[in-house]
Amino acid sequence: AGSSENGKQHTLDPIVTGASVLGVKYTGGVMLMADTLGSYGSLARFCDVERIRQVNDTTIVACSGEYSDLQYIDDLLHTLVVEDYAEDDGASLNPEEIFHYLSRVMYNRRSKVNPLWNQAIVAGFADGKPFLGYTDLYGSTFEDNLLATGFGQYLAMPLMRKAVEENEGKMSADEAKALLEESMRVLFYRDGRTINKFQTAN
Repeated sequence: AGSSENGKQHTLDPIVTGASVLGVKYTGGVMLMADTLGSYGSLARFCDVERIRQVNDTTIVACSGEYSDLQYIDDLLHTLVVEDYAEDDGASLNPEEIFHYLSRVMYNRRSKVNPLWNQAIVAGFADGKPFLGYTDLYGSTFEDNLLATGFGQYLAMPLMRKAVEENEGKMSADEAKALLEESMRVLFYRDGRTINKFQTAN
């Protein structure tokens, strides 16, 4: 929003933020986990914020960063899925297509110097294959078997990589959940913007 006095205004800093999101592929699927804290600056203000959203039958999206921008992304993706359904052509968007759409949205907003202040993980399962992709406020993108946002990139990823190497890249759903829970426990101890309440999706 802007005024005639101040000109056009952009978001310069996130206000209500969420911390890390963790994602891992396992045998036959993919799993995401995030805590439910919404921090107002350094105040642990909202304790029941859901940051993992279902997009369609095959795809979920989770974000750290500014919560209002996550709501905006959620509305965009909902509109995209409704338009896809209205085509009534027997096809539906798969996780990879939704990931590429979101990454272009993020890059477009960055190019306008008005970014969406989020790091997002897109996860899904389609055609017998799990998908896990990352994009952020700069429009950077990559795909991997393990992903994390926020401090999880520094504190949780080493633990997750070690566990995957010990399991030779093969994990059951129960093992993947235990790994994410242990990683979230470390983040709760070390990251000042987390809470000991988690949301899981697979």
